[in-house]
Amino acid sequence: MRRLDKGAPLRAAIRAAGLDIPHLAARTKELDPTGKGLSPAYVGFIVGTGKTAREETSDRAAGLIAQALDREVDAFFETVFLTLSESTSTRVPRIDSSQKSAVADLPERLLDQRELSSFLRKSMSWIDRQIKEAEQAGHIWPGLIYVGRSRRFDPRAVLTAMRQHREQIPA
Repeated sequence: MRRLDKGAPLRAAIRAAGLDIPHLAARTKELDPTGKGLSPAYVGFIVGTGKTAREETSDRAAGLIAQALDREVDAFFETVFLTLSESTSTRVPRIDSSQKSAVADLPERLLDQRELSSFLRKSMSWIDRQIKEAEQAGHIWPGLIYVGRSRRFDPRAVLTAMRQHREQIPA
């Protein structure tokens, strides 16, 4: 189930009922036939507006929340019929001739720059600087793969290059 209007109707109904997140979570526990209900943290993810807010939730969670607010599920959520996990782009990826040999050795999943920065615990600007320095030196930063116009990264190649670079620096 996907929440409607980024959860605005849900938050309005919670305010109208005079509830807050912990009390709504407790109410779901009372109404749940299994007695488990939803945790306050999970309710916060569904109701929230910040970075951790979730647009989608299970049918069970949506049903418990709607029941706790004494409303129909479709007042707060819509059914998700199809979620695509892959791109539907018909463009063929552009691979430079210097990268053709690497195509056979690609990992199962390439990371985008945001995922790589989180994986390495480095900033996205640090990655940009590394790529620019490599270009100025006349080579491609290890693990960098252009797919069309977007950059993707092989995390194994990036880590291997970082380890080799660390070993070259005298202690």
